[in-house]
Amino acid sequence: MAKTLDKRIIGDFTAAGVDFVTSVPCKQLAGTIEVLDQTPAITHVPSNKEDEGMGLCAGAYMGGMRPAIFMQNTALGVVVNTLATLIQFYQIPLPMLISYRGEVGEPVACQVEMALHTKAILNQLHIPTYHFHTLADVEELPGILAHTQMCKKPVAILTDASFWRAAT
Repeated sequence: MAKTLDKRIIGDFTAAGVDFVTSVPCKQLAGTIEVLDQTPAITHVPSNKEDEGMGLCAGAYMGGMRPAIFMQNTALGVVVNTLATLIQFYQIPLPMLISYRGEVGEPVACQVEMALHTKAILNQLHIPTYHFHTLADVEELPGILAHTQMCKKPVAILTDASFWRAAT
């Protein structure tokens, strides 16, 4: 079932015209990134840091591509300046598939602190945010991806542990 969800997610990104994705390693997104690597319609460029990845996405967009970034919420604090002064300023439509770490059931204590701030940071930046808790939530993904292209803004898609557990 997990592989089916990963294929569905990448299929939705492909159908939306996304042809460039950068990612930072993440245990929750590992299966999706694996499927991404097997998808010839999307150029995947792994990144060491999320702000570096956003720079890659900006360059891809300015070169005529439709980018996305796959990352963890724990690095959201690192990308605030890049989001505001690059992605938002230049009106780059950037879907951000974000593993939402730190909620109930999180085994790594340090992940909890950023979970307390994630939605507030996104709200302060006026970034539309969607939180996937259940498998049924993935049905919203095509509309979310179309929305980010239409409004030329970044959009955050938070996927929590319960969402990923439901697929196993």
